Amino acid sequence: MSAKVLYHLIGARGYTVETVQEYNGALYLWVRRDGGAPCCPACGSRDGYGRGHDTRCFRTLPIGARRVFLVWPVPRIECARCGRIHQSTGPLAEPRRRVTRAFVRYVLQLLRFGTVQDVARHLQVGWDLVKEIHQRHLHRSFSKPKLKHLREIAIDEFHVGKGQRYRTLVLDLRSGAVVFVGFGKGADALKPFWKRLHASHAKVRAVAMDMSWAYIDAVRDHLPHATIVFDRFHLVKLAHEKLTQLRRELYHECTTRMHKQVLKGTRWLLLKNPEHLDERRRERDRLDEALQLNQPLATAYYLKEDLRQIWEQPDKARARRFLKDWIARAECTGIRLLQQLAKTVATHRESILAWYDCRISTSPLEGIINKIQTLKRKHYGFRDNQYFMLRILALHESRYELVG
Repeated sequence: MSAKVLYHLIGARGYTVETVQEYNGALYLWVRRDGGAPCCPACGSRDGYGRGHDTRCFRTLPIGARRVFLVWPVPRIECARCGRIHQSTGPLAEPRRRVTRAFVRYVLQLLRFGTVQDVARHLQVGWDLVKEIHQRHLHRSFSKPKLKHLREIAIDEFHVGKGQRYRTLVLDLRSGAVVFVGFGKGADALKPFWKRLHASHAKVRAVAMDMSWAYIDAVRDHLPHATIVFDRFHLVKLAHEKLTQLRRELYHECTTRMHKQVLKGTRWLLLKNPEHLDERRRERDRLDEALQLNQPLATAYYLKEDLRQIWEQPDKARARRFLKDWIARAECTGIRLLQQLAKTVATHRESILAWYDCRISTSPLEGIINKIQTLKRKHYGFRDNQYFMLRILALHESRYELVG
């Protein structure tokens, strides 16, 4: 087989096939390298001495459904410049690897359309080999994202699996790339990020986050000039939790069966936006009936709806007056849960209104977390935490197609 045919079939340039053998359904191509003396793989010097060779077998691109191996006597070179003995695989394969570069590129292409297990079964190789190829590629490309150009970031955590297992994410809101994955949650999980951020001399001007005091203190310590913006999603979520807790308490306080029957099953009706209520299922009628029978529940529901209007004001000054009025109304209700919510909102008032100065939120990060959960379900979890972290860092450049 000529060198030209070999190159077009399996991408091996500068080699000639001497013998072809078939064993257990696989093809073994005995090749020799054309050209002069090989160079040192460490320093590139051609000033070396031959020290024999080692016959090695490299997995390369399949031909149809057949596995193909290249068998080649790899020369051993004693480099005069390095003073060490190396095996020179040349452009065929990376040092200390038993697969060709063309095979590595083929595996990376297949991983765009299937899982590691799918690709391993298709190529009839071990799962660990495909995972190692992918992990090495991700490590070279995404292990240390550049932080110099960070201006607006979002911070949040997500639950990984059983038990109290969390990961903390930092997202670049301009590029949509995850720039840090920390183990655990809270201020300790962000310590490696702050160290790299200070070394990069990035000028972060705004941070979107939830109302966690651990994150608040960490950002104030390391980014004292950055604007903290509390996300509207987390604030409305807190109002939903208070409303759900109030409905549960009112249900247990009911003395008549009729009142309990009215409150039963109204949790999701209370949390739904009014414009999303289904008229065909009489959801609005059921909600109105529950609110008429329970004045405290009606008060909490309408205050919850008014809270959503904070971000609908024309400017920051009117939003400040609206928020001040909302806090006063919630405190005057005499309902303990609403008073607690009003106290929380009053404490974080400036960071809530900071949205009018820098209109960012953690919603892009919530979308990334949904993609991560989809990735976990697709792969039925990850056994290697380092590999899982690299997959998250590369998520913004990935295009996944669910197969099977």
